[in-house]
Amino acid sequence: MSAPLFRAVTMARRLDTGIMERQNTIWRILLLAIPLAVFSIFIVWPLLNSFYYSFTNWNGFNAEYDFVGLKNFSKVLTTRLFTNAAINTLIWMVAAIVLPSLAGLGLALLLDSKIRGANVFKSIFYLPICLSAIVVGQIWVWIFQPDWGLLNMAISAISGEPFTYAWLAKPGSAIYAVIVAWSWQQTGLSMVIFLAGLTGIPQDLTEVAEIEGATRWQRTWHVVLPLLRPATVVVIALSVINSLKGFDILYIMTGGGPFNSSDTLAMYMYNESFKKYRMGYGSAISVILFLITLTIIFIYFRQLKKVDEIYD
Repeated sequence: MSAPLFRAVTMARRLDTGIMERQNTIWRILLLAIPLAVFSIFIVWPLLNSFYYSFTNWNGFNAEYDFVGLKNFSKVLTTRLFTNAAINTLIWMVAAIVLPSLAGLGLALLLDSKIRGANVFKSIFYLPICLSAIVVGQIWVWIFQPDWGLLNMAISAISGEPFTYAWLAKPGSAIYAVIVAWSWQQTGLSMVIFLAGLTGIPQDLTEVAEIEGATRWQRTWHVVLPLLRPATVVVIALSVINSLKGFDILYIMTGGGPFNSSDTLAMYMYNESFKKYRMGYGSAISVILFLITLTIIFIYFRQLKKVDEIYD
């Protein structure tokens, strides 16, 4: 092949390659535009609207409304109902971290010990997370029924006397009853994450500790738990984020009652926006909840970065 012909063929190939790359780029942009458009319409736009309406007194219906500045935020932060919801959210968050995490860790350590039928138990314990929060909430409403609920019937059978406590109708127990139902559902997720973390721990380390005379408890405390730190960070982060979004199970079981005793920030926002039609005020609550969640996510990513630096 002559030199001019070779150069012509090379240039043609480069031209075809450039055309194909441009076509691929166009297809990538088009394919990416669809999810971006959906995300913008259903996430970004409502989020921006919430920020905007939080500075107004819009009721959700009228086309006319006034710009009130920071008045909604001032009312939110000084009202007793917000303080009550914030305290309940803190209680809910702490319980949502501690109970499912400890229960999931305990189940993971137990099932990782190669007990008979471990796979069956894994499926059973993971099953609740596959159910929707609506279904879980309704199941536990039946369990907590004062007259024929499973819990009161069990207590009556043990004590030998009729027991008809209304768990979901008493201000002192309503939110804790919902926490039990939430923990029952979320434990399976924590268990799976800890099991994944346990599979990444080298068996040599635990075997060496066993040869050195360490008991099972000592091996777990000094070898296994420190190496489960990445899994623990993920479990805690997911528990915090999920707890801040916790609404559906509360709505089904108590609706924030009785007497706002189980109100969280998400439930308080819903009641103000869609029951009292104070959309501007409810938007201010949602903005505060968004900023709290954003702060927690920021702390989570910083902690995750530190963990990555340790294990790199």
